[in-house]
Amino acid sequence: MQVDDALLSRLEKLSFLKVSDDKRAQIVEQLSEIVGFVDNLSELNTDNVDSNFTMSDNATPLREDIVQSNLSTHEEILKHAPKSADDFFIVPKIID
Repeated sequence: MQVDDALLSRLEKLSFLKVSDDKRAQIVEQLSEIVGFVDNLSELNTDNVDSNFTMSDNATPLREDIVQSNLSTHEEILKHAPKSADDFFIVPKIID
């Protein structure tokens, strides 16, 4: 994948961010490095690696799956939202 100014403009639109003109070249370079790193990972041969491989022998501790509801937390979160209605966040449409 080629990271260029057109892709950066599209990412700006989708993320509702604005990158200043003096930072554009630096951001394109950093994104290119990230994409290059991910491309290198795709070249690794993982055919003989167990799908459950982990770097630690310690298992994830399990807990009871009990539903808990705390209305004060819910209300606290929504009061900081720029827009909300009917207990939901209102966000702008981002799909073209």
